[in-house]
Amino acid sequence: MPFLPPIHGRGAQSAAVPQRFGLAAREADGDWLDAREEIDGPGPKLRTTVIEEHPRSIVSYNQSPDIPFDRSINAYRGCEHGCSYCYARPSHAFHDLSPGLDFETRLFAKPQAAHLLRETLARPGYRPAPIAMGTNTDPYQPIEGRYRITRQVLEVCLETRHPVTITTKSARVLRDLDLLAELARQNLTAVALSVTSLDPRLSGLLEPRASAPAKRLDALAKLAEAGVPAHVSVAPIIPAITDQFIEGILEEAAARGVQSASWIMLRLPHEVAPLFREWLAVHYPDRAAKVMAIVQSVREGRDNDPGFFTRMKPSGVWADLLRTRFRLAVKRLGLNREQPVLDCTRFERPGPAGQLRLL
Repeated sequence: MPFLPPIHGRGAQSAAVPQRFGLAAREADGDWLDAREEIDGPGPKLRTTVIEEHPRSIVSYNQSPDIPFDRSINAYRGCEHGCSYCYARPSHAFHDLSPGLDFETRLFAKPQAAHLLRETLARPGYRPAPIAMGTNTDPYQPIEGRYRITRQVLEVCLETRHPVTITTKSARVLRDLDLLAELARQNLTAVALSVTSLDPRLSGLLEPRASAPAKRLDALAKLAEAGVPAHVSVAPIIPAITDQFIEGILEEAAARGVQSASWIMLRLPHEVAPLFREWLAVHYPDRAAKVMAIVQSVREGRDNDPGFFTRMKPSGVWADLLRTRFRLAVKRLGLNREQPVLDCTRFERPGPAGQLRLL
């Protein structure tokens, strides 16, 4: 593959440039904005645009045998973190938008999410079970600082005593530590941060607008200190790129009071595979062939295995090696001794909007 010049500050390396509608200026928040000139590099910048959408419902249900929850909320579509490997990128293709640069520059926000959640929880036939946030796009991506949709959803969960879990790559989760600590006190929440490496430069290439690894680890420490069940997800593991950090991430997390850990092998569904191959060609041309050869070796010779029961379970020698390394590290560090089981018995169905609860 010929040399491709990098597109600075973005995970995807191709797609037509979207129209550059102006986005309201945002203050630096101690995250990637503080170094945006270094991240984006010289030349014209791809502007991020946000469209507000108003769906009729906000809770999505699934019957997948491969994931441990049956319902989720996604406050946003698209994700400015720009993770080059993000399995959610193909969702933009359903709307005739590019899973590449459009996915990380043309975003959608759902400002009525909390209202829609309240309506769902108020239905007579509703039965509570943990709601997962961050399963598709990150609930704490940069535009959460403007919209605060995730916080509003957490407020409804606290009011109704409904269990909710969070998965994120952003230290911005600490902005809601007050709500999360109270939810945790009532055994209603657990928070996972995904950490892919301990190298800030590598993370800047993989996840250009996500929090740096050190900030994610510090966020885990503050969550644990506040009594919030904190989980580290070493995900995704990219062979010959990030697998060298497995033990180091687990050691850093355990030292910060993290209670549990998990790992996920790189998945490349649909349009993600060619986008990730482009990323390799730009940033790691010397080992691109090796990386993809290992990826295919754990996916039965394909870039991705889409099958139920097998898509989350890589196979082969490389998968067995990673699985063994992870298991031994977790055992040595005393992680995964107890898994929190959130309380679904205290749920209080909300009344009509504006109605005060009788005491």
